[in-house]
Amino acid sequence: MGVMNRFGNDLYSGKRSFPFVGKRRLWFIIAAALVLGSVLVPFIRPIQFSIEFTGGSQFTVSGVANPDQTKATDAVLSVVPNATTKVTTVGSDGVRVQTNQMTPSQTEQVRQALAKTFDVELKEVTASFIGPSWGADVTRQSLWGLAIFLALTFLILALYFRTWKMSAAAIIGLVDVLVITVGIYALAGFEISPAAVIGFLTILAYSLYDTTVVFDKIRENTQADGEHMDRIYGESVNLAVNQTLVRSINTTVVAILPVGAILFIGAFWLGAQTLSDISLSIFVGIIVAAYSTVFVAAPLYSLFRENEAGVQAHDAKVRKARERAAVTA
Repeated sequence: MGVMNRFGNDLYSGKRSFPFVGKRRLWFIIAAALVLGSVLVPFIRPIQFSIEFTGGSQFTVSGVANPDQTKATDAVLSVVPNATTKVTTVGSDGVRVQTNQMTPSQTEQVRQALAKTFDVELKEVTASFIGPSWGADVTRQSLWGLAIFLALTFLILALYFRTWKMSAAAIIGLVDVLVITVGIYALAGFEISPAAVIGFLTILAYSLYDTTVVFDKIRENTQADGEHMDRIYGESVNLAVNQTLVRSINTTVVAILPVGAILFIGAFWLGAQTLSDISLSIFVGIIVAAYSTVFVAAPLYSLFRENEAGVQAHDAKVRKARERAAVTA
């Protein structure tokens, strides 16, 4: 604990510093590579969308003694030979089968086939159907929700910080978080479901919170530059990121521990698909959000401001003062 306290104090005072702004070109290259890799993921491993987006039929078999996925597939194909199936286990005694759209007659026959295959009563096999129009509506509303969130975020940050450049840097950071998180999520082979979309929006809110805290410290440091002529603009931004670094790390660790527990319980113990979907998206997103704030959003904001006439004039004064001090020494 003492080591961490000293570490945090050194970062806050500037005695120790990580070059988040000074090496921003390297961080931007890494960020671009991660985004590009995430964009290319669907070409390597196509993104899987849940039945809520694609539409289709779903069967759930409960009270199964041996949840063999192959038996479930064979049971469906015995009724509809050309059916597309996806089978998952639910807990220790359940099987979920998702297929393309079936007629009412086919649905009933599949229920009977699954009941016979797993030796359970017909009432233990439930069937539901989601039409393609409903799936399209979910997709449209999800995209609208994302667009409205980003638009309101840009407006609110611009009003709060009184500069659109902080809003632009924050939004770019949010997009970076979203693209990388979706890429990792798809690479892991998980389906994008409504629960996952809720998780994506949740981590955008978390990322926004983390970015706002750091940006607030940046504003405090850069406003003080008029009184303290010993730092150029980029150094003040870098100091702010270092001063909030320990807080960002602590917040991230505290956040991912319970989410990680939910992910483990949902995926490996209960087999709860909804818990797995939402917890994985949040778990990955929290880590990516912490990275994006310090390596992308803050250095990008510094880049946006350093070409302003007032900032350049201030930096020139600081450099001249340093040159005079060096000559005197």
